[in-house]
Amino acid sequence: MELSGTVTVFLALYLTYLIVVSIKRGVSKKGNLPPGPTPLPVIGNFLQLKSGRTIESLLKLREKYGPVFTVYFGNRPVVVLCGHEAVKEALIDKAEEFSGRKTNPTLERTFQGYGVVFSDGERWKLLRRFSLTVLRNFGMGKKSIEERIQEEAQFLLEEFQKTRQEPFDPTFFLSRAVSNIICSIVFGDRFDYGDQEFQALLRMMNDSFREMSTPWAQVPPFFPGPHTKIYDLLEEMRLFIARKVKRNQETLDPNAPRDFIDCFLIQMDKEKGNPASEFNLPNLELTTLNLFFAGTETVSSTLRYGFLLLMKYPEVQAKLHEELDRVVGQSRVPNIEDRSQMPYTDAVIHEVQRVSDLIPMNVAHAVTCDTEFRGYVIPKVCYNKIPECLDAWSDLTVETSTAPH
Repeated sequence: MELSGTVTVFLALYLTYLIVVSIKRGVSKKGNLPPGPTPLPVIGNFLQLKSGRTIESLLKLREKYGPVFTVYFGNRPVVVLCGHEAVKEALIDKAEEFSGRKTNPTLERTFQGYGVVFSDGERWKLLRRFSLTVLRNFGMGKKSIEERIQEEAQFLLEEFQKTRQEPFDPTFFLSRAVSNIICSIVFGDRFDYGDQEFQALLRMMNDSFREMSTPWAQVPPFFPGPHTKIYDLLEEMRLFIARKVKRNQETLDPNAPRDFIDCFLIQMDKEKGNPASEFNLPNLELTTLNLFFAGTETVSSTLRYGFLLLMKYPEVQAKLHEELDRVVGQSRVPNIEDRSQMPYTDAVIHEVQRVSDLIPMNVAHAVTCDTEFRGYVIPKVCYNKIPECLDAWSDLTVETSTAPH
């Protein structure tokens, strides 16, 4: 029995290897990919991409293969672009060809091309335009976005004061504040910082963000591994949003939209006679998840880096404080009109964003057609009728700095 089982496993692996080789040969015939390390059957170059150190692994490969090279996540070829020149040439000079979107296998299972972040073509253009319009014009009704930020900043300060100057981890303080600003726009209301459902949601978001930052996120869903728990986390977050959508549907007043969800539902009703409309429940739920997820993690992580850097460079903190006191004073909160009078604060914020290098690998792109790039041909490839187009990941150059300037 043991021998039979061993033979079965061997045959399965061998057949998988033949499939991968045939796919690779098919790609090679259609295109001329940049060089890169030889992939192994099934796992591709997974062993060369150390878990938790993806950036360092890719930069090491750049030393050997140059600024444009190919790695395989399983049987999935990914063209990696390193450095400003290569990225500019692809995303600006050849913007149309590289305008496609592609996500990793883990996210594909949840999003399936829906939502504003991982869609492309006309769907992406329409959802992006609609989302920006709603967010920009959300001064309608009770509060502008600036007022929501100012209000939430006061709640955050009150939470800081409750620590009574004892050491504390600001991670979830900042996540709750940023998330509440987004919640007030998307859901029409904020959460109390002690709300258990809210805290659970933020923990799921933090856990999934961490898991998606590892090479495991590139592993197909049918393989076991730590990436499989991302599916449950994302599904829980989607269900949370679905409950909010249902609540809004039951209480919707088309003449008085309260939030982003209301605006989307109103547009859905306007286009209900169009079977090809992109205003549908999957796009509503997953665009809302995009806004909620991406906005919370990126902004709160940037603020956390800002705290860390200001503690490391107290002289910068002192100059920042002096400018705030001089321009804003002690009797009111800052507003957007103060920005023109606060060049040092503006510069510090931009420097925090630069030094933190929060997303060194941009959202994955895909070529929309067979594309010539630096003497290579990057093909548009499809496997099993699911678009598996070659990704072009953005600037991987990691800059270091001895001090903010």
